[in-house]
Amino acid sequence: MKSWLCLFSAAVLAFTVVSYLQEKSISVVGKGGQWVEISAEVLQSLASEGKKIGYPGKTAGIAVDRVTGDVFMVIPDQGIWHSSDHGNSFTRIDGGKIGGRCETGFALNFDLMGKRLACFMLDGPSGYTLDGGKTWQSMKANQRGWDCGSVHWSTKKPTNIFALRHECGGEIYTSNEMGKSWELKGKAFTAVGIFDAKTFVATREKEQGIYRTTDGGETWTKVSELQPAGRDIRVFKGAAYWTSGKGLLVSRDQGTTWSIQGKEVECSFGPYFGKDKMHIVVVGRKGFFKTNNGGQDWELVASLPPQYNVTIPGWFLNFGWDPHTDIFYASRMGEPAYKYQ
Repeated sequence: MKSWLCLFSAAVLAFTVVSYLQEKSISVVGKGGQWVEISAEVLQSLASEGKKIGYPGKTAGIAVDRVTGDVFMVIPDQGIWHSSDHGNSFTRIDGGKIGGRCETGFALNFDLMGKRLACFMLDGPSGYTLDGGKTWQSMKANQRGWDCGSVHWSTKKPTNIFALRHECGGEIYTSNEMGKSWELKGKAFTAVGIFDAKTFVATREKEQGIYRTTDGGETWTKVSELQPAGRDIRVFKGAAYWTSGKGLLVSRDQGTTWSIQGKEVECSFGPYFGKDKMHIVVVGRKGFFKTNNGGQDWELVASLPPQYNVTIPGWFLNFGWDPHTDIFYASRMGEPAYKYQ
């Protein structure tokens, strides 16, 4: 009798555990990993406190500090939430200085050397931290806000920004005091990238290719027929990287020339770097691709979470990668945030 009861209890326990996991995660084909929701506790806490989450609800942005593995998650109109335990628990850390939501996958701009994060928010205040979230500085409001922003992180004290404003005919702005003031530099642009105070690259509406300026945006020259899909470049170890539908674009001369690095892979988010410049993750319509040899070989390592289809390359979704634990993170406007492990 006792044996029967033990077996019955074990079966009930197993059923309960499986049911719980099915509620909290979604199995994905390949590598045996799962997408596990990490935002539920924060959302429930805000609801119990009677705090209103802004449009479109749930989450709208995520980023990972490449150096520490810390996770930074955006709740619309409820700021930046920080986790140092791989998304198991979160605490709000922005002190009310960050609001709104992220419209593109490049609204959260993390310094690849760690700690420094700039937030280019839509319909809410923008700002930045230079110490991993301990203290925050505000940027000057610019009507509704931003789609994305490129920061010149390659200085001890960053000051220069090149940013794309939201729904304004592709207006681009520069700042030489980390967002305390802005100067309009042109219209009809779709993506941005910064190398120094005067050298920028960009893509333009209805025009193929990459454009470059060395005079702070006064004049532009077309330098490549290649077409980026990402809304910002990533500068790492002296080279600039830009995602595209054909593969990972790279420039080693401050944007003067561009080429496809390695094999073709469709991607519009990232790149996210690991231990070195050869260890890279990019994200596209099919999911997360990883390389250990700079793109000579790409491996599909995770599909996208449900409801995370890439409708417009570079928009509406945010991703992150902790290379220390090999955990992927994802947030889509109006959807829960997940981690894949």
